Order: sequence, then C-alpha cells, then structure tokens
Amino acid sequence: KRFIEVQTLTKSFTTSAGELHVLKDIRLSVHEGEMVGIIGASGAGKSTLLHILGALDRPTSGSVFLNDTDIFS
Repeated sequence: KRFIEVQTLTKSFTTSAGELHVLKDIRLSVHEGEMVGIIGASGAGKSTLLHILGALDRPTSGSVFLNDTDIFS
C-alpha cells in the first residue's frame, strides 16, 4: 500500500534575478514500511521537498497524497 505519493510536483520562487525553479516534475511513491533517504548537492531542493511533504509549504503545482488523501486540496 502506498503511504506517500507525489505527482508532478513543482516549486518555484520569484527572485530579483527572475524565476527560480527548485523542484521540477517530481514523482515519488513511498510504500508503507519502506525507508527512504533523500540525498543531493547543496541547493538541490531536498529541504524544499521535505517541507512540502510535511505540509509546511505548498507546491507551485502538483499533488501530494498521504494515505490516498490529497493534503493540499
């Protein structure tokens, strides 16, 4: 059974230099009982992704399902 499902997640920020696309078309499924590690270079969007998964921030677009419930609808 899927515990978390992420569909076409994007997150952008507006900066003085223009639009900054941090997450682009992220897709992720985590099944019940699975352990997952998020790794990447500094500035790759790891914290942004985790903030969205924890409902601390909203995505620009896309969906996050927790136990088949869209947490942002």
